[in-house]
Amino acid sequence: MGLALLGLASPLFAQNEDDALRYSRLQFGGTARTLGIGGASVAVGADLGTLSSNPAGLGLFQRSEVSFSPGFGLGNAEARAGNVAGSASLKDSRNSLHVGSLAAAFASRRPDSDNDDWRGGTLAFGFTRVNDFNTSFSYRSTVPDARSLFQRLREPRLESGQSVAGLRKQLDEEFITGNYSGLDGLAYGNYLTNYDEVPAGSGNEVVTTPASLQRTSVTQEETVLTTGSQTQFDIGYGASYRDRLYIGGAIGIVGTRFNSTSELRETNDATTGTSSFGSLTFRDELRTRGTGYNARLGLIYRPLDWLRVGLSAQTPTSFQFDDTYNSSLNTQFRQPVSVDGTLISSASANTQELKLAYRMTSPWRLNGGASFILGKYGFVSADAELVDYRQARFRNAPDLQNGDNYSFRGENSRISQVYNSALNLRVGAEARLNIFRVRAGYAHYGDPFQDSRFDRSQAYYTGGLGVRQGNITADLAGVYTTYNRVYSPYTLLDGSQPEVKMNATRFTTTFTLGYQF
Repeated sequence: MGLALLGLASPLFAQNEDDALRYSRLQFGGTARTLGIGGASVAVGADLGTLSSNPAGLGLFQRSEVSFSPGFGLGNAEARAGNVAGSASLKDSRNSLHVGSLAAAFASRRPDSDNDDWRGGTLAFGFTRVNDFNTSFSYRSTVPDARSLFQRLREPRLESGQSVAGLRKQLDEEFITGNYSGLDGLAYGNYLTNYDEVPAGSGNEVVTTPASLQRTSVTQEETVLTTGSQTQFDIGYGASYRDRLYIGGAIGIVGTRFNSTSELRETNDATTGTSSFGSLTFRDELRTRGTGYNARLGLIYRPLDWLRVGLSAQTPTSFQFDDTYNSSLNTQFRQPVSVDGTLISSASANTQELKLAYRMTSPWRLNGGASFILGKYGFVSADAELVDYRQARFRNAPDLQNGDNYSFRGENSRISQVYNSALNLRVGAEARLNIFRVRAGYAHYGDPFQDSRFDRSQAYYTGGLGVRQGNITADLAGVYTTYNRVYSPYTLLDGSQPEVKMNATRFTTTFTLGYQF
């Protein structure tokens, strides 16, 4: 994932391809049994984890069941700016407690003496954690002035049809009222930018850095913290036809909670020189809340007693999001600067809390899998999932409070240009040793980006243990995840902005307690 909001002039344009990927690139979830086999559950069945992957698996239940799965996650990240000099690698961590799933299945089976072709069915309810946004990373580097935040300030983001002179008039009004709408206004309110005619008398206004603040390089530091998750509540039903063909469907309601806080600091480390600039701190906060709806259909076919083949398809999730955005900029001057005859040693400004409602649809998700039953000794399963991230789309929401008529044409075009389809592969196995179960799995989620300079695939290594004793089941799973992220705190017109590569790991443990009745 890539670019932050700092490069934007207004929160009206805060939605971009990063947001589309964030809410479309899901993780496998469910019970500890599903997690322990690497999420390879499309053709397994008879587990409440299949409710969010292939509801046809509900048709394999012989008895009703309820389960609860709390979990704990430990995330670590190491970030470094790879395209600038003087970059230091910093480590950060973020922990979280969560509920992985809570579900109940109510099975109804016909007696063996009944010759009806439909042997039974299961109605299930539950919610599953399908995305984890908890992460934190930091980095530090030395950047030349031409690649610093000051260069971004000299490249104002103009609205369609707006001139630099028009922007200056807007910012003069914001300066008087104190109602700033974006980074360009905050910089103006902190006396970091001037508007001059270049060349003099030409009438061609450009943004410049005041002469007293000019410098050759700065130390740049940033910390980015994100929290939240996506959880999916499902209502599903699966039926068994002759205990050979299993068909199921489900309706899902996805709740999204995402918070992002970034704090970028630039410091003039020079102990000599005439520059009055000391340091600036830009703080950017975004809070997103959303609800989405989807549906999925699936089937599992058992051509042989030892083989099950499964297929499932999930419709695009239709989301409605509400964003709340605010930012602040604080500046300290090494030497007081003169503004209209007044000496100023520090300045600060912040935007008003701004809200926006909009809609988004995520891509289709297509799954296929096979499970090989090794008699009473266990099973081996494998899945493949295809997701075309180019299909994600933003839409305006003028009928909603805080909605507007912005078309998102540019953002949707960018999604098509940046992303590609990705293949997600999962494989897992379970060994049965009397009342005990031993599980292991691996999953590889493909890189969704067309740009091949960086590998942004995800790898999951999983394992688990379980016990079956009477009507009680207890399972424990561990999932170790590795992934990379490429991030830039702002964008420059020539593309020379700092490019930070973040290497991250997350270890999640989940415990499931189940009861059959």
